[in-house]
Amino acid sequence: MHILIIGAGTGGLALAHALKQAGIAVSVYERDTAPNADQGGYRVGISPAGSRALKACVPASNYQLFVATCARPPRCFNMLTEQFSEVLCLELDGEAVDLMDGEKNVIRKTLRQVLLRGLEDDVFFGKRFVSYAQNPDGSVTARFADGTDATGNVLVGADGSGSPVRNQLLPDARLEDTGIVSLGGKLPMTAESKALLTDRMFHGMSLIMAPRGFGGIVHSLEFAQNRANADIARRWPDFAEALDDDSIGWGLWGARQNFPADPSTLNGEDLRRLALELTRDWHPHMRRLIEMTEPAMVQYIGVRTSVPPPPWESCNVTLLGDAIHTMTPGRGAGANTALRDAALLGRLLIEASRGERSLLQAIHDYEAEMLRYSAEAVRESKKQMSAADLIHKPVIGGLQLAAMRGVMRIINAVPPFKRRLLQNMMRVRGAN
Repeated sequence: MHILIIGAGTGGLALAHALKQAGIAVSVYERDTAPNADQGGYRVGISPAGSRALKACVPASNYQLFVATCARPPRCFNMLTEQFSEVLCLELDGEAVDLMDGEKNVIRKTLRQVLLRGLEDDVFFGKRFVSYAQNPDGSVTARFADGTDATGNVLVGADGSGSPVRNQLLPDARLEDTGIVSLGGKLPMTAESKALLTDRMFHGMSLIMAPRGFGGIVHSLEFAQNRANADIARRWPDFAEALDDDSIGWGLWGARQNFPADPSTLNGEDLRRLALELTRDWHPHMRRLIEMTEPAMVQYIGVRTSVPPPPWESCNVTLLGDAIHTMTPGRGAGANTALRDAALLGRLLIEASRGERSLLQAIHDYEAEMLRYSAEAVRESKKQMSAADLIHKPVIGGLQLAAMRGVMRIINAVPPFKRRLLQNMMRVRGAN
């Protein structure tokens, strides 16, 4: 059996490891020209469920390196007003720490470097996928823009939300605009920038609830313990120089109709200026964080979501991750669901290679289960980010914001309510 994977992202590389460990030939084709061409230096949250799926796919040494390159875990989750006034603080201690086992924060490009280890001979860069053809002998051939092609038994599209594989396999599948626009940036952690955060903000993850449906996030990523870890330098000397620097990240989002300018047409400097305009009535420390961010580190994202497709007739071409279930960042489930896909598809393809089920049955069973859980994840994430929500309306949105803050303040004042809310939140993260 030979499996072709289009896309060297988190899900595609995890699947490649799972198959290779089982002795299945695998080839991964990536349009980036080199392993370090992906300069994405932003955080990815890996949930306990995502960590379990990753651990099931990759060799133990890769998983250990993944853990070693993660930032220190958060100690609390905070909900704040735009003036940094606390609405709710869920502190992670006791039972919550056990429920949080496996919750990780990692830099996206670093995670990719970790997952590329051991696949050096199986990943081919500079390969932009163009189309595939299904052959009379039951094989499938992938064609690339450079004129080359590759043939295998199965083709897996793990090539992101703009997936050319999906466009050919499911031409009627579509993405829809949520109407939500997001700006984000990252700056080095220095004495000055660290002083802008309260102790709970520094040691936790803070979400901001602002008027007119605007939201924000502030998080700090510390890797100091990694750089001080002699075991990392001994076991992975090539990673000792690649460890991430401590940083502070921030993000803003809101309904496009409430933005004073179209951010899709702006450069980094103009995006930073727009972020300052949006936060003109916010706490001055938030504005200072934005001011200290280099324009090149400010990015814009128009938040889209997939429309869950109906089941299709299974064949030797299938899809994984954002290629089939793009979702908003509302629940932080995108990368974790891709890892769940990789673990499930890998297990079923391995069973097919052992003759425990047919190849077509393995792909069908994967697609049936993947469509079930991913459709739920897409729906739940969309609930968190839709410009149609009343919270984005001028008057009723203000009333809804006040009600939400009021409920959270009551929960914050009653310890049993806080414990129950935290347990429910952690169970969702644990179960993906």
